[in-house]
Amino acid sequence: MAGKSKIIYQCSQCGFETAKWVGKCPGCGEWNTMLEILKEPVSPQKAAAARSLGSRSHAVPINEISTDDEQRYHTGLSELDRVLGGGIVKGSLVLISGDPGIGKSTILLQICEYLGQSLRVLYVSGEESARQIKLRAARLGVQSSNLLILTETDIQLVVEQIRQEKPDLVMVDSIQTMNHTELTSSPGSVTQVRECTNTMMRCAKALDIPVILVGHVNKDGAIAGPKVLEHIVDAVLYFEGDRQMTYRILRAVKNRYGSTNEIGVFDMGDRGLKQVENPSQAMLSGRPKDVAGSCVTAVMEGTRPLLAEIQGLATTSGYGTPRRMSTGFDYNRMALILAVLEKRAGFYFSNLDSYVNVVGGLRLDEPAVDLAVAVSLISSLKDTPVREDTVVFGEIGLTGELRSVSHSDLRIAEAARLGFTRCVLPYHGVRNLKSGAVEGMELIGARTLREAYEACV
Repeated sequence: MAGKSKIIYQCSQCGFETAKWVGKCPGCGEWNTMLEILKEPVSPQKAAAARSLGSRSHAVPINEISTDDEQRYHTGLSELDRVLGGGIVKGSLVLISGDPGIGKSTILLQICEYLGQSLRVLYVSGEESARQIKLRAARLGVQSSNLLILTETDIQLVVEQIRQEKPDLVMVDSIQTMNHTELTSSPGSVTQVRECTNTMMRCAKALDIPVILVGHVNKDGAIAGPKVLEHIVDAVLYFEGDRQMTYRILRAVKNRYGSTNEIGVFDMGDRGLKQVENPSQAMLSGRPKDVAGSCVTAVMEGTRPLLAEIQGLATTSGYGTPRRMSTGFDYNRMALILAVLEKRAGFYFSNLDSYVNVVGGLRLDEPAVDLAVAVSLISSLKDTPVREDTVVFGEIGLTGELRSVSHSDLRIAEAARLGFTRCVLPYHGVRNLKSGAVEGMELIGARTLREAYEACV
């Protein structure tokens, strides 16, 4: 016999449940997030229906499992395929997230045109009408006859349509608009997002159909819904970049089928997202000449070397406490570099406002960027430009020493390809380079910050 329904209180941030209302959630510590919901017991009929969504499985020895028929669907965008690890894996569940207007729905419609040449694609939208999607598809040049549009928010009806149509690929825009009719909470709540994602996961694995979900973000920039959402899916892709700028960075936060260090670079235009196959050249376009405070560095994004321009500015402070600000670079790391410059190298920034900016909307968190940030700040302090043909990279220690970084040969080769002829790097990194891998480049090894700056000017 089924039990009775009861009222509980659930946190809208973390999903913590309690029998009584509390002002502060015991699970995540947030205030005023407890919502009243009606929890109904699961009847035997509902439990049987849930079990029917998946297929009964049996234990199999691992050496009897074959991977010879593994197939990946290429999206037609090499930058997206790179981030996915080579393409979309059959039966996988991929989550694409990012700020509003960043290009999530746009990139999905764009790959529908290429995939629609040989595959049947089902596009499920809970935010737009079929007419709105048609207008956007016409603007992007998407007119494949294999693209099916479904405007529905009931996740159970969506699964039923998938079983009837049997498409090769399913796209859901977005998972926060889907709702499970057997749950009393509103769409977008923690429970609804979790259960709807679980339903799509069971459907994808049972039918061996890849599913791409679009996820919203909250005001803090994190993916809206429970953290378990990121654990359920196979891959989490995140769009980065400012909506006022044209460049978009697609980064893999989680990927069970590839590396999480790869990025894809896109340029937003009137016809949608256009992939940037040479991001180093694009990021350095428009770089000023003979201007103090600008320095070029080489970073590694997965297996791809990338050149980026670091700009630093040091100016007299108009307040008692100098101001510090960084864009695209970790603020705490910037404070550490300023402390090392003042304590170990003798460059005083204690009474100056200091600013650091990574041009192009990139966010760099690699330690190899430290030396370029320090050189750009010193260049602004001394009002002396860094040589245009010089690229700089290296990690800075708390004692002021320069530490070598990995993949120096790839970084130098990328700099040489774009016309740079000089490279300033840590002294120990020069000795570890392979012979013949850096032809045509003048390598300058520096042991201290002052040596590195003097070699750049």
